[in-house]
Amino acid sequence: MKATLAKKYHKIKLRIALAGIIIDLVFWTVLIISGGASTIAAYAYHYSNRPLIQFYYFTICIGIISFAIHLPLSFYSGYIVEHQFSLSNQSLFRWIQEQLKGILLGILLGGILLTVFYLTLWKYPISWWFMVWLFILAFSILLGRLAPVLIFPIFYKFKPLENESLKNRIQDLAKNWKLNISGVFQFDLSKNTKKANAAFAGLGKTRRVILGDTLLAHFSEEEIETIFAHEIGHYSHRHLLKGIFFSSLISLIGLYTAFHIYQIILSSKQYQTHQLEALPYLGLIFLIYSLITGPLSNYLSRRFEYQADQFAITATGKSQEFISSLKKLGELNLADETPHPVVEFLFYSHPSIEHRIEKLIGVIQ
Repeated sequence: MKATLAKKYHKIKLRIALAGIIIDLVFWTVLIISGGASTIAAYAYHYSNRPLIQFYYFTICIGIISFAIHLPLSFYSGYIVEHQFSLSNQSLFRWIQEQLKGILLGILLGGILLTVFYLTLWKYPISWWFMVWLFILAFSILLGRLAPVLIFPIFYKFKPLENESLKNRIQDLAKNWKLNISGVFQFDLSKNTKKANAAFAGLGKTRRVILGDTLLAHFSEEEIETIFAHEIGHYSHRHLLKGIFFSSLISLIGLYTAFHIYQIILSSKQYQTHQLEALPYLGLIFLIYSLITGPLSNYLSRRFEYQADQFAITATGKSQEFISSLKKLGELNLADETPHPVVEFLFYSHPSIEHRIEKLIGVIQ
């Protein structure tokens, strides 16, 4: 019964994800072909003589249109479906509140990125792709360091883990593998969802363990210990550094490719690099590139997960407890334990529960 429910849940979620991709592709294509981008640009040019102000006007208009188009799908996926399958604890007011927080944060962070992106296009029409890549790399590392102390608390309340026995287990395990952590924290994940989660967040002095209260309520200390050991596995195998290197390489190739395709479009349309009417072409190029490279990133992520799983049972010697924790996570999160291979390859950043357990049993035997 649970497996059937999970299949139905993920089928709906997959359809929503595909619909979102199609909407994005159609949105950028129509914006370009219909002349909508030129119309909005004309209003922006009339509104101000300053290129940066014109860009803000243009971006805000397109952002509002895109938000309005995606809102029904977002509401259906994030509120209706989650309640339909009894996974959400949010009231409608809470859902709106969390969405507004996300929007405001997106405006702030996105505004910084887009401002730097446009100024670079404007001032450095030939080398913008490389300079944007450098900024994104530095900005991503900075966010990774600041997120646990500045961003996560916007959405959840964090406090030191109250279970001293579990805290000692985690700290001892970290010490055994020479992993410095600033603390072990629990947060009120249950205010939004019945799903369970834990993470190893932050960089340098902000590196910490965060455990959802739903995880603490449903998992034994031994199971949580193995989940943390899995996170240490990522650290031990240097997955964070490898992931940053791979992501930055993909971004560099993407920006370089986009630069050359964009140059061809600019020449054929007689546009300047920073001209507003030309920018939607970049939006479409980046979208298509992300769709192409997404499965490759997911493949690498799944390999990392397998390695961290094996580390967890080797480091703790508690293979049954870790397998039990995987099954519980699957049940609480309504995971599809046996997704279609094509769906798993294209969309899953983590291997299916079935494949993870199969790999572990192979290691144990």
